[in-house]
Parts: sequence; structure tokens; C-alpha cells
Amino acid sequence: MALNFNLSSLTETSLLSDDPWWLYILGGAGWTIGLMLSAFALALLLGIIVGTLRTLDNKPLRILSEGWIELFRNIPLIVQIFIWFFVVPEFIPWYKEWMIENDPIWSQFFTAFICMGLFTSSRVAEQVRSGISSIPKGLPNAARALGMTRLQGYLYVVIPMAMRIIVPPLTSEAMNLVKNTAVALTIGLPELTMRANEMGENTFQFFAAYLWATIIYIVIALAVNTFMGFVEKRCAIPGFIASK
Repeated sequence: MALNFNLSSLTETSLLSDDPWWLYILGGAGWTIGLMLSAFALALLLGIIVGTLRTLDNKPLRILSEGWIELFRNIPLIVQIFIWFFVVPEFIPWYKEWMIENDPIWSQFFTAFICMGLFTSSRVAEQVRSGISSIPKGLPNAARALGMTRLQGYLYVVIPMAMRIIVPPLTSEAMNLVKNTAVALTIGLPELTMRANEMGENTFQFFAAYLWATIIYIVIALAVNTFMGFVEKRCAIPGFIASK
């Protein structure tokens, strides 16, 4: 069967809503962006904590943080999202009840948020550890000489500087997360890829649907890259990392 390249189908009224197909697919981009931003925020929070623990002298904490990284980094993302959606609720009765009683879309979103946040946190943690390791050893010592405790040295000197150093690799992680959100379609979240697929299945206009979805993904990726580039430029450390 020959492919139909009729792009005008995007302006036709969706069979699944009262909106045209282009707007229906664009609505899925809202879920994609929301999932990416919330999961990235969770990944940053956990990644900073776990990555910092890897640099401490406390061996049990180092082993715990290394186990966290290896666990979430080495299991395929699609397997993790299935575990969080189908397996974990069986061990947490109140969570399972919440999933049953509420709109499925929120349990799908929350599952994807937790899964992708934890998955990405393992990667961010490695970036944080690398950033802390790259800081000159004299800097923490100088903080101690000024009367700061080790905790204060980490909070006010080491971690802020490390985060400024790792902005470029964090940009890559943010870009990867935009693409990884498409995995959420496997548990039914109506994000961008799923809605494009729904248009294709209902109209057989797969070319138009996925072309429009591709354009939206490119716009989102460019927006993320531009914003992170701005952050990288503002956070560049004079004499240590050159700004672009």
C-alpha cells in the first residue's frame, strides 16, 4: 500500500476530540513537557544527593550511592516503567487504591515521573561526582580555613561550583529526557508520540502525524538547548571554564 502524504489531514477534526488533529497532537506535547520538567527536577534533587555521597569518606554511604547508580542505570528504562506501573502497586496497597480510584492519566503520569526521575538521577549523580572531583583540592581546604564545617563547605562552596561545571553534560541529560518521555506511551500516557500514533491508526496518515510530531520534538529540543546554553553562559566560571 502506497504511503499517503496528505498533510491537510492535520486540519481535519480529530475522531477522538472536537479539536483538529494538529491541535490534538500538540496537546500531547503538554504532557511531554510537563513530564520532562518534573522528572528532571526530581533527577537533579536526587542526583545531587547521591552524587555528593559518592565523594564522602564514609564507606557505607559510598556503597549505597554506588548501588543506587548501578541499579537504575543498568536496567532498561522500559522495564523500569513496567515495574513501577504493574509490580510496585501490588506491594503498596494504598498506592494501588489511589491508582484505581483516580483518573488513570494521573497514575500514568506519576508513574512515568517517578520512573524517569530515578533513572535520570543515576546519570546526573555521576555528573555531580565528576564535577566535585574536578574541583581543586585547595578549595574545600580554604573553606575549612575560613571556619566552615565540612557540611557548610559542601553546601556553600563545593556543590555550587560543581553544578556550574557540569551544566554542559546536564544539557545532554535534559535532551535525552525529552526523548525518553516517549516510553511513557507504553503505560498509556497520552504524550506526544502516543497522540501521533493515535492519529495514524485512526486516519492512516502516519506520515503527516509523525512529521508534525517530529517538528514539535525539534522545537522542544531547541528550546531546552537554548535555555541550557543561556544557563551555561551565565554560570561559566572565569578562569576555570570558558563561556561559549
